[in-house]
Amino acid sequence: MSEQALVKMSEEQIEAALVDHPDWSELNGQISRTFTFEDFVSSMAFVNKVAEYAERAQHHPDMLIRYNKVTLTVSTHDAGGITHKDFDLAKVTENLMG
Repeated sequence: MSEQALVKMSEEQIEAALVDHPDWSELNGQISRTFTFEDFVSSMAFVNKVAEYAERAQHHPDMLIRYNKVTLTVSTHDAGGITHKDFDLAKVTENLMG
């Protein structure tokens, strides 16, 4: 992993990165997105895929599960805010949608 991935991003860098991830938003030093699925089983299948990736990457988002909705919230605690590592996780989770 590059050193840049663990450096806290500036507000300008975050805004620029969000252009490539329009379904994500920034709030209080974290990025967040809610994914919607057909049913609970589909939501849980997605959560399990995210968990498998997060464990391999050693970068774990907060997850809120509400029947057919899953909200992921992420920041890099070691850097004290949002880093490129968070946007890497965002991209992976978008790809997990199928």
